[in-house]
Amino acid sequence: MRLSATDLACRRGGREVFAGLSFSLASGEAMAIRGRNGAGKSSLLRMVMGLIRVAAGRLALEGGDPEMTLGEQAHYLGHQDALKPSLSVGENLRFWAGFFSAAEADIGAPLAAVGLEELIDLPATYLSAGQRRRLSIARLLAVKRPIWLLDEPASTLDAAAQEKLGEFMRAHLAGGGLIMAATHGVLGLDGAQELRLDQSPSPQVVKDGSP
Repeated sequence: MRLSATDLACRRGGREVFAGLSFSLASGEAMAIRGRNGAGKSSLLRMVMGLIRVAAGRLALEGGDPEMTLGEQAHYLGHQDALKPSLSVGENLRFWAGFFSAAEADIGAPLAAVGLEELIDLPATYLSAGQRRRLSIARLLAVKRPIWLLDEPASTLDAAAQEKLGEFMRAHLAGGGLIMAATHGVLGLDGAQELRLDQSPSPQVVKDGSP
């Protein structure tokens, strides 16, 4: 599988956010997207997901399911954790698992992986910010999709949870998945590409120096 962009451009509210963006990401590879606030990091992820229109250029996925859109083969983890406060931890994850897959998914293992199995019946409104983030990460594990689009995925996570997230990302890549992650911090994946959106005249792709 290969995800590629050619001369991609994004315009929002009459403003050109970025233009001339080209990259290629294959199975087992990750990309850290960096740049100042407003440079277009979140917009790029949302564009790949199909939530923002491509203003110019081309996005292409080779080797995926030809019967599905790019967005239908991706998980998007945004800034805000998409949870219903009145639903329990288990009910929230069951909803998303059902939304993403026609088959009934096991939610026990994903909740155990993120350390929330004992809170399965707790209404989400009582979760801390870090627990809410971990519940959102459990969506990535409950239903398998090859492309992970992560927007500041480690935000609100403590050190132990960040390490677990790193394990999940490495396992996803080892299984042939792709990861694009907008981050101000260290992604922590060996050999990851780094895409800088705030460089002129056009965005630059380099090798990530993360340890």
